[in-house]
Amino acid sequence: MTIKGKPTSLDIAHRAGVSQPTVSRALRGHPSVNPETRDRILAIARELNYKVDKNASNLRRQQSGTLALLLFEDPTTDQSHINPFFLPMLGSITRACARHGQDLLISFQQLSDDWHADYGDSHKADGLILLGYGDYLAYQGKLRTLVEQGTQFVRWGAVLPDQPGISIGCDNANGGALVGEHLAGIGCRRIAFLGDASSRYPEFLDRYRGCEAALSAHGLAMDPRLQVDAESAEGSGHAAATELLRRGHPFDAVFAASDLIAIGAMQAFSAAGLRIPDDVAVVGFDDIPAARMTTPALTTVVQDTLTAGELLVDTLMHLVHGEPAESLRLPTTLVVRDSTAKARAG
Repeated sequence: MTIKGKPTSLDIAHRAGVSQPTVSRALRGHPSVNPETRDRILAIARELNYKVDKNASNLRRQQSGTLALLLFEDPTTDQSHINPFFLPMLGSITRACARHGQDLLISFQQLSDDWHADYGDSHKADGLILLGYGDYLAYQGKLRTLVEQGTQFVRWGAVLPDQPGISIGCDNANGGALVGEHLAGIGCRRIAFLGDASSRYPEFLDRYRGCEAALSAHGLAMDPRLQVDAESAEGSGHAAATELLRRGHPFDAVFAASDLIAIGAMQAFSAAGLRIPDDVAVVGFDDIPAARMTTPALTTVVQDTLTAGELLVDTLMHLVHGEPAESLRLPTTLVVRDSTAKARAG
């Protein structure tokens, strides 16, 4: 192939049989490119007398002093499109960025957008923090693209085997176990679960399994007929609770996969004439501010959002500096409030 004019990284990519992002990573010595491929690319670059555009290269090689926070929109009743769980985490992330001398670029995204392409190789920031991604199976392909592009990123979410990139998350299984232990301890015997307990929502699945394991130690079991899919929104929780009531199977407690689901469910139960906790005990997960304001106040699992925000930034800075970093699970605790405090044995 004869090249007219100044050779480009696309010319190298064509000859090497690899993508242009792979060429870019190889030329800047990124460890994600295996040595054989890197040597082949470097040899072709020398053959073509390819000269790296230092101004463009510096956008990658030098730190811009900016991190990007991509916040994915959630359906909310107040039009904010921000899951209230993330609000204290946002404050913690902002303070941690200031501590590292970093500016923070915050961008709202929709999962259907090509944000992974827009930010993956755009030079807008040294690294990405991802919050609120929704359906993991629909999302993981975009994470793989970020890895292939050599983009430094860290996300808040479940820590999974063979996941693309690094995650900071809570110990969801232990949180679920705390709920199961608590409900069994106050005499509940038929526990419903509101939340999508599947691989699409691995955090919810781990919470379900943790509760199931704790109940098993007490000779109890989760009844699949008492599990109703729900996403983390009040409306979804209300609909799931309504469906649970329609099914007509007896239950004396509900473990909601998030506080928003729990709050919606409590509204549905109250409308149906059920007393909380006398007729049904309710437990949530997250300890958002509204959990303290419900009537009765909501028993829930606490995630340490302040530490989470700090770790997201600290971990991303390790990646930006080429230092080792790993996924982490944060411990959870259970705070008992009135939504289970007066529950009676079934």
